[in-house]
Parts: sequence; structure tokens; C-alpha cells
Amino acid sequence: MREHYPPVPTPTLTGRRAPLAMLLHSQPPTIQEDEMQIAVIGAGNIGATLTRRLTALGHDVTVANSRGPGTLQDLATETGATAADVTDAARGAELVVVTIPLGHVPDLPDDLLAAAAPGAVIVDTGNYYPQRDGRIDAILEGTTESRWTARQLGHPVVKAFNNIYAAHLLTGGRPSGDPARFGLPVAGDEEAATRTVMDLVDALGFDPVDAGPIDESWRQQPGSVVYGTDLPADALRRALADQPPGRPAEFTP
Repeated sequence: MREHYPPVPTPTLTGRRAPLAMLLHSQPPTIQEDEMQIAVIGAGNIGATLTRRLTALGHDVTVANSRGPGTLQDLATETGATAADVTDAARGAELVVVTIPLGHVPDLPDDLLAAAAPGAVIVDTGNYYPQRDGRIDAILEGTTESRWTARQLGHPVVKAFNNIYAAHLLTGGRPSGDPARFGLPVAGDEEAATRTVMDLVDALGFDPVDAGPIDESWRQQPGSVVYGTDLPADALRRALADQPPGRPAEFTP
């Protein structure tokens, strides 16, 4: 834990995005067409898959992991992404995806986001698995996983891509209107940042579903009804709204 980073405050009602119940019938966003400079921090299953999908959409992607750029040359050659050291990966990035084991988030460089573009959007794909990540008291006491991650980074985050299998993220995208298209939940406190991520989800071939603010992102954490499922957007909205609070026993130490 980096004590010198001030915690990200819980938003007040002023300027805060509406709770989930007010968002169930929100309209889908317009697909974002502009190329973005994107950094992917982490090259595991989700990180590598996003690198493949985002470069295929024409975005300028830099990818980094804890083992150094030399271990990412095959992925870089395959996709056209740039392999970089984690300390430099976010330089100039308009969107940064943090997709590493949750327990290692405090080990990221203190200045990871210092050179990112002004107003950069930070995406958190993380899930808390106590058997892997160790005991994190704040999460076990009720802080959502992404609120905890935001506090470690010293920057607001948008939670997305945490409930989908990497293989489905790679091949499951469908054109808008396709009856086989399914939804992905996106939670965040800042409307503009959340909209950017929802547009990206749409461009990747999934129906973005606004899952409310970060403090309600427990609805898509491990053990929830929507975790690891490919639900149509309407069914996903209903499942998020009906999700009971509480962390299942299998996701506690």
C-alpha cells in the first residue's frame, strides 16, 4: 500500500453518476471511430486478448508486463503493438488498461500514470481472488475491488472486461443488432470516462451496459450472477439490478 497517495474520495451526490436502478433503460452509445493511443499493463489472458482486439480496431497499442518487453516480442510482432517497459508504457496514452493480478497492483510504479495524456481514462479489469492475491482487508470489509484499485493508483478507474472469459472476448464480438450479441457491464464514477469505455466495448462487438458507479461494481465481481456469463444486454441489466449484496464464501479467505 502506497500511503503517500491520497485515497480517491467516495463521490458525493453532486456530480455523481446515477445509481444502477436509474440506468436500466439507458441508450447504447455511438461507436467511437477515432484512433486512440492505448496502454495495456499486463499481458495475461485478458491483456493479450485486448492487445489483439484493440490493434485490430486500428488503435495504437503499447503493451507491458512485469517481465519486460523482451518477453512480449511475439505478441508485438503478431499484432503490431509496441512492447515497452511498464515504467514507460502509459506515456502519452489516452486510455490505460490495468489488467494484472489484483494483489500486484500496489507494486506498480508510483508514477505509472504521470506521463499519460491529460484526462486519460483508466480501465480496471481486475478481480479479487483471495487464494491468489492474499488477504486484502479493505475489500473483505466491503470496499469494491475497483474502488480499492483506484486508491492504489491515485486515479479514478472504470471497471470493465472483468466478467468475460478471454476466449469469448477474442471471438465473441458481433455486429450491432446481431441476435447473438451479448452485453458487458461497465461501471465508473465519471460519465465521460465511462462513455469512452462503453464506446470501446461497442466497437469490440458487445452491447455496453451501464452498471452504475464504482461503489456498485460489486454487482459484477466474482461470484455475481453476471460473472463468467454471456447474457444479452436486457438480461444483463436485470441480473445486475437483482444481484444481492455480499461476497460468496468461495471468494473469501
